[in-house]
Amino acid sequence: MIKLYIGGMERETMHQSVEVIHRRMTDSPKDKLNFAFFQMAYVLAGEGKLSINGNRIPYRKGNLMLLTPDDRHNFEVDTESELLLVRFYPNHVKEYRWQSIDHLECLLYHASHLSGCILRNESDFPLVEALAASLLHGIKHGGAYNEDLTMHFVDALIVIAARNIASMKPPAIAANADRRISEIIDYIQSHIFSPGDLRAPVIAARFGISATYLGSYFKQHCGETIQHFITGYKLRLIEHRLKFSDQRINEIAQEFGFSDESHLNKFFKKHRQGISLTKYRQAS
Repeated sequence: MIKLYIGGMERETMHQSVEVIHRRMTDSPKDKLNFAFFQMAYVLAGEGKLSINGNRIPYRKGNLMLLTPDDRHNFEVDTESELLLVRFYPNHVKEYRWQSIDHLECLLYHASHLSGCILRNESDFPLVEALAASLLHGIKHGGAYNEDLTMHFVDALIVIAARNIASMKPPAIAANADRRISEIIDYIQSHIFSPGDLRAPVIAARFGISATYLGSYFKQHCGETIQHFITGYKLRLIEHRLKFSDQRINEIAQEFGFSDESHLNKFFKKHRQGISLTKYRQAS
């Protein structure tokens, strides 16, 4: 079942598997919120900042943002903002039979690592705009089979979100790569804050592969070494923290499992042409 309505700020509970809400905001909510469901927020108009898990990321018209269950967030409104909110419980993506996307729920959870607008493919911006317009039309005008149409539009948005988040996966991953390589990538991204879980013997044991074969297996399917992928993914997340969050560098070091700020700085300089964390943040 789908619940459609134009709402204010007072209702934040969800009683259906999917809800689509049209919301206007003139003031910033005082309290941070967290939900038990996914929420996609498409910005129809206005500007401001999305505060999520300690990061503050600017938003503007055309942005699509994905909040995952238990993310602490609020919208800081600079100019009157109009949002289309699409909410769905994890069970919706668990139970739906997606044709070509394995572990969709796990993929969507990676949005917490990214924050901000999740659209990376330029060609997807007009698609999302058209889907948002269609969902708004359904809210305002209804009509026969509106619930069925709305469900299809919501699922299309979910797939678009998934393929943009998937851009964080190795670009050279083979089209016919077996399911296990996708599971390994999902595991790495889900455990990126736990270095001990990313050691080759641990990953190999988790997926029933010998530790000596894991490296060549990953490179064969992804075009890069497993360590190169782990390092690159971690660096992109650290750069995001430096650009958009108010976290102190020692807090970022702790989050990613480094022994201290000096250890993180040495790691960052090694892979970013000698640029220190402080200089990178100042230049961002």
